Amino acid sequence: MTENLAPTVRLAGSTEMPMVGFGTWQITGRQCYDAVRYALEAGYRHVDTATMYGNEAEVGRALRDSGVDRDEIFVTTKLPPRDAGRADATLSASLDALGLDAVDLWLVHWPPGGAGEDVWERFVAAREDGRARAIGVSNYSLEQVDRLTQATGVTPQVNQVSWAPSRYDAGVEAGHRERDVVLEGYSPFKNTDLSDPVLREVADTHGVPPAQVVLRWHVEHGVVVIPKSVTPERIRANLAVFGFSLSDDEVARIDRLARR
Repeated sequence: MTENLAPTVRLAGSTEMPMVGFGTWQITGRQCYDAVRYALEAGYRHVDTATMYGNEAEVGRALRDSGVDRDEIFVTTKLPPRDAGRADATLSASLDALGLDAVDLWLVHWPPGGAGEDVWERFVAAREDGRARAIGVSNYSLEQVDRLTQATGVTPQVNQVSWAPSRYDAGVEAGHRERDVVLEGYSPFKNTDLSDPVLREVADTHGVPPAQVVLRWHVEHGVVVIPKSVTPERIRANLAVFGFSLSDDEVARIDRLARR
């Protein structure tokens, strides 16, 4: 069985999280099952799903059928804001669908009105109960993260947001680092022009596709990234970003794409 190919980042007071994971947004049914199985065979050890994706059962079946030991796989799911009033029941349903006793990371998918301090208290309890090994949020501002900390004394361990060179914000990145919150980016290609001359030049220098440069750029910044694909070749290529590194100058040039 292929070993984990991605380096990890430590979550505050918790476990290690692989820096490149496999995203499953908009992948359902047999296609989701097959994609997750292939991703695990290719070496991914981090799988991201969510209640609202409607694919937790397929993800869970792929995890079981993969032959990879459960302790080797980092599994994330998320609570939709519509279920803010029934967080405990929703987590139970997610665990049943995934076939797991606990998820490695449970996220508040979107702020459920304000910052959702009451919901966050349920997340803290779930971590204390061992049903979620780490807890965090998604699509939160730093101000909303601070409100959760102020209300409960517990800071989210992760904030998953849309992130790409075009959306790079040094202040946001630094703010998460100062709070010891791991920044995780989704949709790395959705907001990226892979034909941009800067990306193409850097890619040519390293003999890799521009998409790999984008993913490596995340890693250089210490930002976890969860690319999605259903094509075996692209699934494998999205993980093959650890055989090269970007220079400080290359990273800076890609950072400046956000100013255009």
